[in-house]
Amino acid sequence: MNQLQIFLPCAAGVEDYLAEEVHFITGIQGPGLQRWRGGVLLEASWRDVMLLNLHSRLAQRVLVQLSHGEYRSEQDLYRAASEVAWEIWFTPKQSIKVEITAQHSPLTSLNFAALKIKDAVCDRFRAKAHGVRPDVDTQWPDVRIYAHLTTDTLSLYIDTSGEPLFKRGWREDKGEAPLKETLAAAMIAASGWAEGTDDLLPLYDPCCGSGTIAIEAAQIACNIPAGMLRRFAFEKFLPFQPHVWNAIKAEAAASVVKPEPGSKPLIYGSDVSHRMVDFAQRNAQRAGVADVIEFRGGDALQRMPPIEVPGVMLVNPPYGERIEAGGFAGAGASGRGGAGRGAPSQQTARELDWETEGDGRADEAPQRVMQSGAREQPQTEDGGEFFSLLATHWKKHYAGWTAWVLTPDLKLPGKMRLKESRRVPMWNGPIECRMFRFDMIKGSARDKPAADKPA
Repeated sequence: MNQLQIFLPCAAGVEDYLAEEVHFITGIQGPGLQRWRGGVLLEASWRDVMLLNLHSRLAQRVLVQLSHGEYRSEQDLYRAASEVAWEIWFTPKQSIKVEITAQHSPLTSLNFAALKIKDAVCDRFRAKAHGVRPDVDTQWPDVRIYAHLTTDTLSLYIDTSGEPLFKRGWREDKGEAPLKETLAAAMIAASGWAEGTDDLLPLYDPCCGSGTIAIEAAQIACNIPAGMLRRFAFEKFLPFQPHVWNAIKAEAAASVVKPEPGSKPLIYGSDVSHRMVDFAQRNAQRAGVADVIEFRGGDALQRMPPIEVPGVMLVNPPYGERIEAGGFAGAGASGRGGAGRGAPSQQTARELDWETEGDGRADEAPQRVMQSGAREQPQTEDGGEFFSLLATHWKKHYAGWTAWVLTPDLKLPGKMRLKESRRVPMWNGPIECRMFRFDMIKGSARDKPAADKPA
């Protein structure tokens, strides 16, 4: 298994960062590593599959492509699936689930198409295993099979990850709408904070919630693999060799960098909700980075810099709910115990995602399909008062800092009366966002020259 076709799906806008990460993890480059819309495709070995599951912070799953060809009807799907040697990957004693999605497919029923693929897999096992076939488990299957249909092609994948990779294994305490770990890692990658990790700047999240951005950054600084605390689907597959996997994990554990005793924290987080600060501290403890992060309670509009040396702020401020001018969520708002990041309250569209669980469908791969209509609720009457006050506070007290703000509000710079020096397109699930970079100086920054062009 040294020439596998592997597809790593990711959020839209993250493809270039994921390709760089894959090269760093595996050493693969050139024609063997291709950027696709919504992911990265590469030729790699079974060992690389394990390495990518363990180390990737940006991929949503690690999928091995087992078939790719043309189709015209459901019977073509059955034939293609029946020709895949499923028996070299798992046994009929293991349960399966087929996830299917389509982009401009002429088929009228994806559910029926998924049923035909499931029948093909089971019939092949029945023929080769003397009548024994795998059971279907839609909740906790041992093996997830993904099928993606375009206008005339079918791709079949086996998922080596199991649960989506954003589930790192350390976040047990969270609010109602926490930031996914993969998106937090994408924000860190886009900011360039971790480039040249020998001399990292202080990092601060003034709206830290359950601590996702700070903990991801701390694990990067300490060289702790993203998947060190969790299990993966490939551990149940027939090609799995425990001694090889144990050696990979041991090598990763030996590379972890521990902070010097008595050294000052490098990463900081604060939140208006003391309940969420408690959550963040417990999550950091489980993630093994409590010694390199300092969490405190405090309103973002009043909190002073956590350290004298200017650094980098990474902020995913609350949106989708009303926020009072003081930075507190309005009474009855959801998330963070009444003070946190909430999901859009008027979401009329849903992006099917490789991270989706339990609905029998998955994200479009390698292409992504977006439905229109997702709308956001403003923070204040026009979304501007909170951010205007925040910008004033930053200009007064955070001179020399660089602030990166992820928001679905494309007019945010105008509301903050700041000129962004960079804007990076990025998607938060179905929500189109931008990461704006603001270089903080005292007073107005409207006239500050900047290279205002996409990343």
